[in-house]
Amino acid sequence: MARTPSNMLPLGTALPEVELPDGAGDLYNISANVGSNGLAVLFICNHCPFVLHIADFLAPLSRQLAQLGIGCVAISSNDVANYPQDSPEHMLAFAAQHDFPFPYLYDESQAVAKAFEAACTPDFYLFDRDKKLVYRGQLDDARPGNDVLVDGRDLLAAAHAMAQQEPIPTEQKPSLGCNIKWKE
Repeated sequence: MARTPSNMLPLGTALPEVELPDGAGDLYNISANVGSNGLAVLFICNHCPFVLHIADFLAPLSRQLAQLGIGCVAISSNDVANYPQDSPEHMLAFAAQHDFPFPYLYDESQAVAKAFEAACTPDFYLFDRDKKLVYRGQLDDARPGNDVLVDGRDLLAAAHAMAQQEPIPTEQKPSLGCNIKWKE
């Protein structure tokens, strides 16, 4: 299991304007999911042990974010030719299995992952209501095998501060997970 950290896109970066399909092929403009206080963008996939470790927490996380006026979308950018378990049809099953109340989108060209400088799954980004990046990095300190409770502490602390228009610490820990499976 590779342990790849986030690239840590510069804070203040504008939310890329993109439209992606979900596993069924329905198109979504990710900006349409920006809530009154912002948007969380999650880069995940179906097979990564780091994602599987937190998968059951993602639906409750998105509900907590929604209560703060923050929308949520997830994106899979993996190469499905070499990782067919991450294909759109499997994305649909994964989203249903984990009761995702947010769009789970497919970045076939991998252009969106490159625009975000996403490096791993999971990778988390939080944009404010002006669509400017205020947080990027880890969900919390939980990793497969480390016995730390998955609680979303880091991301949720930033989300609460953003919703209350308080300063968000700029010292942020990178996420850690499997590398995005880039096309050759």
